[in-house]
Amino acid sequence: MSHYEHHVFFCCNQRKNGEACCNDHGAQELRDYAKGRVKALGLSGEGKTRINQAGCLDRCELGPVMVVYPEEVWYTYVDKSDIDEIVEEHLKNGKVVDRLRI
Repeated sequence: MSHYEHHVFFCCNQRKNGEACCNDHGAQELRDYAKGRVKALGLSGEGKTRINQAGCLDRCELGPVMVVYPEEVWYTYVDKSDIDEIVEEHLKNGKVVDRLRI
């Protein structure tokens, strides 16, 4: 059994050479927002959901990106409303958000 029901990794990589990266699209801020939402909804902790920051997930051209395990579902997102939808539908209700899936 996994320690978490869902383990979510947000790419928060910041490249210094001018190449595209997820953090150019507010990834760190939206990761922090997702972490707060999960906590506020009582979805965080052992046996529930863990939100983590990751380095480069090597999908920069599709960024910003996040991946939800164990389902291995990759998402892109634009703003807090996208994060709210992923948290509510996928993390809370177990339904993949197809419109944001990559």
